[in-house]
Amino acid sequence: MKVRVLVWMAGAASLAVGLPSAVAGARPYASPALPGDPLWVSRFSSPGYGIDGADALGVSPDGSRVFVTGGSLGSGNVDYATVAYDAASGARLWARRYNGPGNDWDHTNALGVSPDGSRLFVTGESGGSGGSSDFATVAYDAASGARLWASRYSAGDGDDDALALGVSPDGSKVFVTGDSQRSGILTDYATVAYDAASGAQLWARRYNGPGNLFDGAYALGVSPDGSRVFVTGSSYGSGDQEDYATVAYDAARGAQLWVSRYDGPGSDDDFALALEVSPDGSRLFVTGESAGAGSYGDYATFAYDAASGAQLWEGRYNGPGNGYDSGEALGVSPDGSRLFVTGWSVGSGGYSDYATVAYDATSGAQRWARRYNGPGHRYDEARALRVSPDGSTLFVTGDSVGSGTYSDYATVAYKAPGGSQLWASRYNGPGSGGDEPLALGVSPDGLRLFVAGSSEGSGSSLDFATVAYSTG
Repeated sequence: MKVRVLVWMAGAASLAVGLPSAVAGARPYASPALPGDPLWVSRFSSPGYGIDGADALGVSPDGSRVFVTGGSLGSGNVDYATVAYDAASGARLWARRYNGPGNDWDHTNALGVSPDGSRLFVTGESGGSGGSSDFATVAYDAASGARLWASRYSAGDGDDDALALGVSPDGSKVFVTGDSQRSGILTDYATVAYDAASGAQLWARRYNGPGNLFDGAYALGVSPDGSRVFVTGSSYGSGDQEDYATVAYDAARGAQLWVSRYDGPGSDDDFALALEVSPDGSRLFVTGESAGAGSYGDYATFAYDAASGAQLWEGRYNGPGNGYDSGEALGVSPDGSRLFVTGWSVGSGGYSDYATVAYDATSGAQRWARRYNGPGHRYDEARALRVSPDGSTLFVTGDSVGSGTYSDYATVAYKAPGGSQLWASRYNGPGSGGDEPLALGVSPDGLRLFVAGSSEGSGSSLDFATVAYSTG
């Protein structure tokens, strides 16, 4: 196992196009690189040196570009900010902002790239002209950053927040989901389909759970054949608790196909946070946090039949501290045989660790579980997970308290078949303050790993910080 600690100070001139910044576009590192070595770091700061945080990352299908998006303080308010980098060098290619008609809070939560690599789509929450927030989905030309269209969704005068996005396999449609107010403070799932070329709304569907209270979708997936869209999140049931609620829609017309709900053994709140579809489209996997019987929240991971919504298996993970455990992200091996889940889990010392669990995707049998406790031996919370294109390696990233530092990026690689840790690499930003990665991507050839989030700068507040690592 190898551990590498990286401290980088900004210093070169900005490479931004169309979006000013005082922070360097990229800092390359020497080669040849070993697995886990940083290849480059690129930082982005808003014009006012305010708070900037990247929430989502995508890689172009040809591996030449990396895209990150999030919220960035503009002229008095936070805007969408989307940045494109050269994947090999980290040089900034373009950056674009979106300020909604309300000139208020605008923050992206999700990003998707068209299968042919020509378009980039981002979505999130954006202040509207009526004073409340709307879904706002924006399409850009991936090569130039030119805005192609922007489409908004509002159910009325309440707040609407899009949290997840997916693109159909043929590139013709974009789907977004999140939570949407319907009356007073009550919310529903809201899922919207757009024409990817024009941004025209094709359909919009809402889901109100049996409790008729608060329902919020957090994750979305599209079947490999493009026929179905799946969303999951938390939804009040007939009692006074939230349950997992997973909904399938016909992708062409938005007809609801099935709903599957889950109330955990603790009969308390359950939150589904992540969703993936098997490569052959036959299964749907969901994970999140679920109250256990005699424990606090556990990881609760499910496999469903994608056609019917029937539950195929359930896997629960309760950490050694018998405290709170939350599954935050999951991934499926390319051959569909293994499922991986990561998140944060209270250990025997009373602090959270990364906990990564592998399951047999067919039976749900647990294959291995590995924990990562950072050098600060305090709070470590994994946020994102990716599987290498060949299925041999699993990558996990999140925030981890360092030795004498606040939280750092901490990225860990495991051997996918057996779970042995291959390397761990840490990034402490130039401000030596709080650094929190939320997004992870792998190049199509599997040779580079990209991590993005927010990082305290030197002379600025929080910046976007994107780090590229060698994988081998």
